[in-house]
Order: sequence, then C-alpha cells, then structure tokens
Amino acid sequence: MKKLIPLLLFTLMFPAHAGENEIRQSLLSKFSGIKIEHIVKTPYAGLYEVVIDDDLFYTDAQGEYLFQGNVIETKSRRDLSEERRRVLFAIDFDKLPLDLAVKKVKGNGKRKVAIFTDPNCGYCRKLEKELSRVSDVTVYFFMYPIFPGSDEIVRNVLCSKNPVKAWDDWMLSEIVPAKAPCSTQTDKVLALGKKLHVNGTPNLIFANGTQAPGFLPAAELERNLNETK
Repeated sequence: MKKLIPLLLFTLMFPAHAGENEIRQSLLSKFSGIKIEHIVKTPYAGLYEVVIDDDLFYTDAQGEYLFQGNVIETKSRRDLSEERRRVLFAIDFDKLPLDLAVKKVKGNGKRKVAIFTDPNCGYCRKLEKELSRVSDVTVYFFMYPIFPGSDEIVRNVLCSKNPVKAWDDWMLSEIVPAKAPCSTQTDKVLALGKKLHVNGTPNLIFANGTQAPGFLPAAELERNLNETK
C-alpha cells in the first residue's frame, strides 16, 4: 500500500464515465497485487469511494484521478471520510481475544470498550483521567508497548498480583509498578494490533465495532459507549 500513498494525484486513463467494473479493472491493471475491497459511488461531489488494501481512496466519475485524504462537509464541518472509515473498518468486538487484555469493571460493567494502550503514552494517560469520570463500563486494556522502555512496565503490570491496581497506580498516580518477572502474552497483543492496523496509542474499539484512534474526552466516550450495533 505504501507504493500508492505518494500517488495522491494519478491519471488513470480509463474511459469517460467509467462504471465501477471499469474502474476496478483499470486499477488492477495499473497497480499489480492490490486488493480492492469495493468501489461505491458517494452522494457528494460525484466521487467514487475505493477501498484498497484496507485504505480509503477516492476517484472521480470519469475515473481519471485517484487520491487519498479526508472529505469535509463545510457547512456542518463533518469529516465524512472519518465517518466512513469507522463503518468500513469496524471490528467485530465479540471476536476480540479478550483473554489477552487486562479487564477492569466499573459500576455494573454493562457497556464495553477495548483500548490498545502504552504506559509511556501521554494521550493514554489523559484518556485514563477521562475514563475515571465514566462508570458502568467494562474496559479491556490491551497492553501495547510501542514506546521505549514500555515493555518492562507492561511486564511488571501484567505480572503483579493485581494488574488493574498496578495499571491505575502508574497511569493516574505515577506509582512505578514493582518488578515482577513472569511469562506474558505481549507478543500476541502486538501481533493482534498489527492485524487490526493499530498504528498508535491510544486506540479504542467500542462494542458496536467502531474503532477510534486517539484521545477522546469523557463526553465522547459516553456517546460512543451508548451506541449499539
């Protein structure tokens, strides 16, 4: 997919008013080895939505240009591309290997969210403070050490007698977890993150399948937690 990213503007040279099938065939002839998930005409600007190798692209009605970026509706300031990505790349929450995560239940725990998080991530720490204002939720923390030195902290948290407390102490109060060597499944979490295209932390996955990379304030957490499938 990296070979496509620099091609933000590329003349495709296929017939005027090309249909979805013609667009597909032209793309496949120009970019060998790509996987086209679908091609759908959008309700705005005469654009076609194209999903290639889990990335969202657009092409014009004549199929002359391929480009990547976010479409913003100026009146409402809605990021239409981001809204579509959340739908197109939704994750089946029930199929997540939740046994790899640290489980924290707050209140009745009826609502659910999974979070890929790193102990040395500043925005993860900010997110924890917002989560402290949210109740009636079960949080599954996938410890995802991608920052320098995070792997040791993650191991100490996972190997502690009470991983939830050790995690809260570190993220909310900066209390360093005691050294506690043991065998962990961090390699499986890293593989899972790669499979789900988790490129940074925090990365949230809500029960309705919506994936939200980045920090969210408490109000946004509440809104997403209350949305159902």
